[in-house]
Amino acid sequence: MEQMLAARLHVPSRTLRLEEVARPQPGPGQVLVKVEAAGVCLSDVHLIDGTLTPLLLKGDTVTLGHEVSGVIAEVGEGVTAWQIGTRVVLHAGEVREGVTYTRGVDYDGGWAEYTLSSADALTVLPDAIPFEQGSIIPDAVSTPWGAITTTGAVRPAEAVGVWGVGGLGVHAVQLLRAVGACPVIAVDPNPVARERALAAGADFALDSADPDLRATVATITGGAGIAAAFDFAGVPAVREQALRVLAPKGRLVLVGLTDKPLTVSDGTRFSYLQQQILGHYGSDMPVALPQLLRLIQNGRLDFSGSISDVLPLAEAAQAVERLEKKEGNPIRLILRP
Repeated sequence: MEQMLAARLHVPSRTLRLEEVARPQPGPGQVLVKVEAAGVCLSDVHLIDGTLTPLLLKGDTVTLGHEVSGVIAEVGEGVTAWQIGTRVVLHAGEVREGVTYTRGVDYDGGWAEYTLSSADALTVLPDAIPFEQGSIIPDAVSTPWGAITTTGAVRPAEAVGVWGVGGLGVHAVQLLRAVGACPVIAVDPNPVARERALAAGADFALDSADPDLRATVATITGGAGIAAAFDFAGVPAVREQALRVLAPKGRLVLVGLTDKPLTVSDGTRFSYLQQQILGHYGSDMPVALPQLLRLIQNGRLDFSGSISDVLPLAEAAQAVERLEKKEGNPIRLILRP
């Protein structure tokens, strides 16, 4: 049986190991993909540090990696829609009997030389889009896209705020500008992140530690406040700050993940203003991926600047450490087997 290299997390001990494992075989309705690029996400860091725990994983070890692009290497029984050699982007999860399983969390992902996918959890990657850029779309790009277009239902000329301009937040800025939100206000304590937000198209970049932030937002929005605020940081203090600058009928969309409680300090005001708090997770992949690939292919969006570095799979642990310590403030680090 052929062997391959994979970066696998032993969940009970939170240990990431590079291991030689058997190359998987596609079963009925599955395809085997030769991985060309796999993104390193803050969610991967949180799985390793214990902040996140797989809910649906069978066993105690999983190959990480939910942002994956590659080439179809084999097709399983009954698969007629895919040909060997086709460039693909893998969806970040699969629906199994009505339940969403996340790739690289609940089942083996793409930090490996090869990975399996259900035949209906893939999208063709156009030749014009490099594998590195293609790999990050299933989460780093499509998650904010879903938050903006579906959960937050942002309309043109609405004032919006983005808290946390990291790997997802910086893409949210680009996407909000693309859908016509105005003004786009980015909020982050890191000056490098604020500069990045402005370069990505934010109209304003504010420091979350600024005591005058509320007054500044009021000035920017003509006293109206923010129609849609997006928390990409997953930090309770951020959520409370965002709530304080929301417009009447404004909505706060929670994208960043945290197990900490959320406090609405003035419930009466919140209800009187008919504000909303909306949870968001992932995106509707079969809809979002083709939309985003079309926008990239036709030059409306460009995420080439989001690829901060490309490392060999053998350096997965170093990539995780760089992201965790924010060395060089990376947007996305990519592993190439």
